[in-house]
Amino acid sequence: MPQGEPRATPQVPPQTGRAAGPDGILRRQAQRESAARTYARSLPIVPVRARGLTIEGADGRRYLDCLSGAGTLALGHNHPVVLEAVRGVLDSGAPLHVLDLATPVKDAFTTELFANLPPALAADARIQFCGPAGTDAVEAALKLVRTATGRCGLLAFTGAYHGMTAGALEASGGAADGRVTRLPYPQDFRCPFGVGGPEGAELAARWTENLLDDPKGGISLPAGLIVEPVQGEGGVNPAPDGWLRRIREITASRGIPLIADEVQTGVGRTGAFWGVDHAGVVPDVMVLSKAIGGSLPLAVIVYRSGLDVWAPGAHAGTFRGNQLAMAAGTATLAFVRENRLAERAAVLGDRMTAALRGLAAGQPCIGDVRGRGLMIGLELVDPDTGAAAPALAAAVRQECLERGLIVELGGRHSAVVRLLPPLTLTDEQAAAVLDRLADAIPAAARRPR
Repeated sequence: MPQGEPRATPQVPPQTGRAAGPDGILRRQAQRESAARTYARSLPIVPVRARGLTIEGADGRRYLDCLSGAGTLALGHNHPVVLEAVRGVLDSGAPLHVLDLATPVKDAFTTELFANLPPALAADARIQFCGPAGTDAVEAALKLVRTATGRCGLLAFTGAYHGMTAGALEASGGAADGRVTRLPYPQDFRCPFGVGGPEGAELAARWTENLLDDPKGGISLPAGLIVEPVQGEGGVNPAPDGWLRRIREITASRGIPLIADEVQTGVGRTGAFWGVDHAGVVPDVMVLSKAIGGSLPLAVIVYRSGLDVWAPGAHAGTFRGNQLAMAAGTATLAFVRENRLAERAAVLGDRMTAALRGLAAGQPCIGDVRGRGLMIGLELVDPDTGAAAPALAAAVRQECLERGLIVELGGRHSAVVRLLPPLTLTDEQAAAVLDRLADAIPAAARRPR
């Protein structure tokens, strides 16, 4: 058992006249929830208690959670500072629903958020509180730049993921059509130009520049360019710093607003407070959600004041004033800042990545280990062909679950095993995660196929 994770007796709400155990709950979920459910299919557990890295199921089993709410839980489950902040609002008698009215809770959140933004953006920033999901903040960002520029087109990247609403999906890598021009995102292992490294990144930047300047390129000047500093769902592909700086230069010189989607990379996850900080890039718009709500739903965009030209009500949402999430978010942002958890994520992430690369040396089914900070991916491949191995990745996920480790998959063929542990991960817990993963991979490789 990881240190600092006290054992607790699970408490399951009583069921009347029906199966009360976890099997009954899972069966009813399968009967009543839509076919669109995802995590519930690969993680058939019924969480009843959680603290830090650990989840306890209704059956009494304990799991190390390296999914962390898809990166939402920067401080892990039920961190004391988050619970204290939420209780403080509840005990104060403050209204829980206020639309977009000013409140002391919102003022404290905005002040703490601005204190952690890139200084050049914070000095001239506006904030729009959106509906509580990151995808709505993406929609707001796209609407903002289209309104501010009077243009419609958008630049986005292969492998991107920006959410599940219509506009966000249009900008994501799986879109079938739309007003979005797709650009190559550099990566070493599966470089679109077949060279990787700095040369591959330079070719990707040159492609973007040439496309924009070519009078026969087939696109008009776009309203904006949206980029993830690390593609998460796309397979944990970090943007090279030099390439991201080139993209900033290319967009700035042509009057194209640069949108940084920091929904998953923000609040210390990559080893810097924001993913763009590694390259020293200051975007025109930042899309923020997940960790900024301290485990509760919250999403905002922060942008240069010069873009703030839309009319009152141009973007709204009934639940954009989530007071509990703002209190939890303020506590989380302050805790990450005061305890230098971004720096901790960088050190521990480097250590875990090095250990996994050592593991890969003896496991030919591990094609690549990559990531930044505590955003880590292992791409599994067919050792004979080098092709992505989604079935093997799914088997690894199952073997991990059987060993009490929760991981998820990503990448173009769902062949990348992803680790998103909380930033509060201890050395002992990191060792436990690595041990279980190191045991699960060869076990999965031995499975008959």
